[in-house]
Amino acid sequence: MRDSLAVRTGESRARRTTAALQPACSTGWHDPSMHGSIADALGATRDWGAGHAALAVVGPDAVLGTIGDGARDLPWASVTKPVVAYAVLRAVEQGSVSLDEPLGPPGSTVRHLLAHASGLPPEGTTPISAPERTRIYSNAGFDLLGQLLANRARLPVAQVVEQEVLGPLGMTHTRLVGRPAAGMHGSLEDLARFARELLRPTLVSTATLELATTLAFPGLAGVLPGFGRYEPLDWGLGYELRDAKQPHWTGTANSPETFGHFGASGTFLWVDPVVGIALACLTDRPFGPWVLEAWPAVADAVLAAVD
Repeated sequence: MRDSLAVRTGESRARRTTAALQPACSTGWHDPSMHGSIADALGATRDWGAGHAALAVVGPDAVLGTIGDGARDLPWASVTKPVVAYAVLRAVEQGSVSLDEPLGPPGSTVRHLLAHASGLPPEGTTPISAPERTRIYSNAGFDLLGQLLANRARLPVAQVVEQEVLGPLGMTHTRLVGRPAAGMHGSLEDLARFARELLRPTLVSTATLELATTLAFPGLAGVLPGFGRYEPLDWGLGYELRDAKQPHWTGTANSPETFGHFGASGTFLWVDPVVGIALACLTDRPFGPWVLEAWPAVADAVLAAVD
């Protein structure tokens, strides 16, 4: 059931690393040699009101700057979804899953579920729309994807994710302990490893990652949780696309090609392939109105620091 992954990729995205980005801390955390402007940008997170906030500025070859305890175990919430989506993409390349095979409600496919276009509600398996009518952010859809991975591999989904993504990337302090939609717990160090993979893929082809970060089912309106309704609400295959959304949880200086995800536990990961930078964040302060200014501000400060 191998897909032709060149379909719907669109034009290849330009991916470059800014020449000014030099690794400040390739192995350690809280490195005193970290570039001052990056340190200042991350230092603003001390005013977030979180008991603990850990962030990493990541380039394709190294971690460029950090704040907080990179080894602390924290829930990732919906930042789990990009990891599970990556396991699905691996299965597609291996031929055990097809993006266009039926899954979910009538007319829905794996592709629809990855793009939140199946018609499933946020929770539950009774559709509230036909596929491709609207973008409905659905945890239930990702749980179905997890079940599919488990069924095809004849293994628990947590073991599939470990074998296909976490293990190969050296994410040894992270595991899926709950539902595939939001059950990952782990460290910032491991989230930074996943960010580097999204900047320079090694487990899937560049064409596959470009497919996943290209708009799927254009023109669908929907509600981005915590931010409101967008027309359109653009999404790829497991990854929200920044495009021209305003307001947004990434920075005003992020390129439209930026993609990523955030979670209810106060977590996020965005990747800007134009700048060649990712920003990973784990906190112990739940998502709320505080993020509407705090997250874009730190993103803009980081991007200004590495410009």
